[in-house]
Amino acid sequence: MMHGKPAMTGEKRKGSIKPLIKALKPYTFYIVLNFLFISVSTVLSMLAPQWLSKLTDEIVSHAFTQNIDLTKVMNFAIVLVAFYVSNAVCNYIANFVMTTVTQKFTRGLRSAITVKINRVPLGYFDAHQYGDTLSIITNDVDTISQSLDQAVSMFISSVCMLVGVLIAMFVTAWQMALTVLLILPLMLIMLGILTKLAMPQFRKNQQYLGDINAKVEENYTGHAVIKAFNAGKRMADEFEVSNKQMRFGVLRGQTIAGFMQPAMNFISYFAYAAVCVVGGLLIADGTKGVTFGTITAFMVYINLFQSPMSQLSQAAASLQMAAGASARVYDFLEQEELSNEEGKEYKLLKDGNKIKGDVEFKNVRFGYTPDKIIIPDFSAKVKAGMKVAIVGPTGAGKTTLVNLLMRFYEIDGGDITIDGVSIKDMPRSEVHDIFGMVLQDTWMFEGTVRDNILFSKTGVPDDKLEEILKEAGVSHYVHTLPGGLDCYIENETNISGGQKQLITIARAMAENSPLLILDEATSNVDTRTEELIQTAMDRLTEGRTSFVIAHRLSTIKNADLILVMRDGNIVEQGDHEQLIALNGFYAGLYNSQFAGE
Repeated sequence: MMHGKPAMTGEKRKGSIKPLIKALKPYTFYIVLNFLFISVSTVLSMLAPQWLSKLTDEIVSHAFTQNIDLTKVMNFAIVLVAFYVSNAVCNYIANFVMTTVTQKFTRGLRSAITVKINRVPLGYFDAHQYGDTLSIITNDVDTISQSLDQAVSMFISSVCMLVGVLIAMFVTAWQMALTVLLILPLMLIMLGILTKLAMPQFRKNQQYLGDINAKVEENYTGHAVIKAFNAGKRMADEFEVSNKQMRFGVLRGQTIAGFMQPAMNFISYFAYAAVCVVGGLLIADGTKGVTFGTITAFMVYINLFQSPMSQLSQAAASLQMAAGASARVYDFLEQEELSNEEGKEYKLLKDGNKIKGDVEFKNVRFGYTPDKIIIPDFSAKVKAGMKVAIVGPTGAGKTTLVNLLMRFYEIDGGDITIDGVSIKDMPRSEVHDIFGMVLQDTWMFEGTVRDNILFSKTGVPDDKLEEILKEAGVSHYVHTLPGGLDCYIENETNISGGQKQLITIARAMAENSPLLILDEATSNVDTRTEELIQTAMDRLTEGRTSFVIAHRLSTIKNADLILVMRDGNIVEQGDHEQLIALNGFYAGLYNSQFAGE
């Protein structure tokens, strides 16, 4: 059975930033360090206007007498430059620290996703589009990275700046500070309205982006089929629907968010006017200690006060975008995993034991969902060294049976044993080591032909590799490539489907596993190549228990045992001659394929 707590759905997670905050706990020291540098920067920003006020008063007080003390003015200017340079240095260090934290964090996320991919059941990938999963790894993680990099520093600096500015305002002139505070509720109301309108759209945009990536992946991988069926316009139209949805979604979000800065500026103009009026009245009164320098300082403070308010709204927007992206990332990271097998030890592949290859299916029951049972009750005994062919119509359960044998899925009932040992008691890695497998869908990665054939196998000498190439019928083809085995494959589309199948068969030969599974291994080759492969397969399967899934019944005439499946059950079994003589379901399948011959 699979384990792991149920993942929260994207709907349940909507707007939740808690998983992100929890994940950032290991970086608390660096975030505190970021806070300290931002605090120092804020203090410097608060002190600078005071010196600017002194500089202004020095110039204004002596402007008419033309007796300005240039030395004092120069000293004030030097202090101001020192403050602003120090402020810039502190900001740079704070940003550097936060960028480092963000990149380390997102690197960890990508690593966690990569590890998770190998732990989730195969059923997850059957139920989700590849493009959407790729979007989680790339776009969503990048969104988290960019949002955190901007939002955390912006949030800390904005809060520090707001607190610092308010303190500085009240210290400088409390009457003018109260005037500015009267504008604060209007700013908060405006920010609240715009944020509430914009945030849901930002979350939707992440899903739209995932949908677009899924469609791009479909169009790319299915390009040949799309061309063959002249479905280009239809696919383009479907993509355009998602594209327009994304376009209008981003437009709505950015349009709403774009009102924030103009709104803040508009409100700030009222603050400037109010401060000028109140400041002028206080100067006229002459008893409050307010000077032109004080008003100059307050103009700077208003700008400093307005700026963090806008930044807080931007930080909130970025954090909401990060929340939307992290919901998708953590939904994936909390998907149910394959059962933990840390305590399991190898049962058969240990101490140099040789596997005989007896396989038995005991009342196997399985369904992809509890309400849809594919295999209700399957039993069969396979003796060591037998070549077993599994045939039947589409949907009969042939590939499902092999997936269960490989423990790609866990059975719901019954048992499967190898040499009397239940595969449930073996770690999956041992089961996968026991079986060599050739899939119907070929796959090659970027690298040399040698790397593709050896794959996870090491220590195979060149003479053995040459023998494998000959047995797989691919020796001539490989040696015609530039560089032969060292030919670098960057784009596997340059290799024909048949040649890719031959190379993947060579890969299985190199693995040299005691048991073998061939899932329609000759489906992509011509008749002549099929004969060559069939001969090679006979040599490969000699002395090994092998399971062959085949639709082309001509390839399994020499099988020791043929299991005929229908609706998840074995309806007939025996060798080719016996089943033909039986004149049952198998005979009908066979005759339908060769009726015209």
